[in-house]
Amino acid sequence: MFSDNKKPRPMNEFGGQPNRIEKNTTIKGDITSEADFRIDGKLEGNVTTSGKVVIGKDGYINGKVECVNADIEGKFNGELMVKDLLSLKSSATIEGTVSVAKLAVEPGATFNAACTMGKGAVASASKMQSSKKDEPAKAS
Repeated sequence: MFSDNKKPRPMNEFGGQPNRIEKNTTIKGDITSEADFRIDGKLEGNVTTSGKVVIGKDGYINGKVECVNADIEGKFNGELMVKDLLSLKSSATIEGTVSVAKLAVEPGATFNAACTMGKGAVASASKMQSSKKDEPAKAS
């Protein structure tokens, strides 16, 4: 009867415990992870994960984010590439460019972004980014 409570909780399917940047914490740099990520502090840099990114109400990211799903309550400025569902809560503020398969926006959210949407949107945005890296610089 009580043995069920002692079973270890399963880790998420992406290979680890969720990562967390707490309120009143600022990080400058790039983060790569296979697990989910929650930001309640500030991040100046890029996040790449095969999991979910959550930006809490007091959270802020300035940079590029690549993930499978995202829930945003706080602020984001930069390039956002979500392979599946981007969910914007009423307190969210988004600025920059967004590539997403599916988008859910609660009333009250601020969405000032150039948006490409659909199943192929994220894949084509990724290809454009990688081809830009391979192109030689052009002088005008």
